[in-house]
Amino acid sequence: MANDVWLVVGLGNPGPDYAGNRHNVGQMALDVLASRISATFKSHKSNALVAEGRISIGSPKVILAKPLSYMNTSGGPVSSLMKFFDVPVSRVLVVHDELDIDAGLVRVKVGGGHAGHNGLRDIISAAGSPDFARVRVGVGRPPGRQDAADFVLKDFSSTERKDMLPLLLETSADAIEAVVSRGVLEAQQTYNVR
Repeated sequence: MANDVWLVVGLGNPGPDYAGNRHNVGQMALDVLASRISATFKSHKSNALVAEGRISIGSPKVILAKPLSYMNTSGGPVSSLMKFFDVPVSRVLVVHDELDIDAGLVRVKVGGGHAGHNGLRDIISAAGSPDFARVRVGVGRPPGRQDAADFVLKDFSSTERKDMLPLLLETSADAIEAVVSRGVLEAQQTYNVR
């Protein structure tokens, strides 16, 4: 039965102060998807907000999760959710901000390192494996000499919120749907084109 379930985790920091940060783009994408499938987030004992539903009739069940821990300690809630819902690492999809991808682009991958992303680092450690799928949401590199940590903890600019962010979040939700409905390989063929 677990094969018919995907645990989709949107990374970010909790609370209204962080809600508009680049670092929270994974959680923003989950909000878009939850709205599409008419799923409502509720508190869960795993220290996360969880919404459940299906992308379409006959598609696998999706458990959308927004950890309530800070980004750097995302692993605890993710491993708790994996145990609670009996989901193997191969059916976990993490949606996160990615500095190494141009702002506005989305890429899909499975496995690999954390590339300095502390949320991914903690999940890899807690899950005991890096072999989960990822939807990498491009936020681009900081301008000039701005520190990467400062950059991801800043809100998107008003221009980005108007011109780029809505489409980026829709594309991210599309990519999640593609992974769940058609599999990682097909999703990669769609989203990883140059």
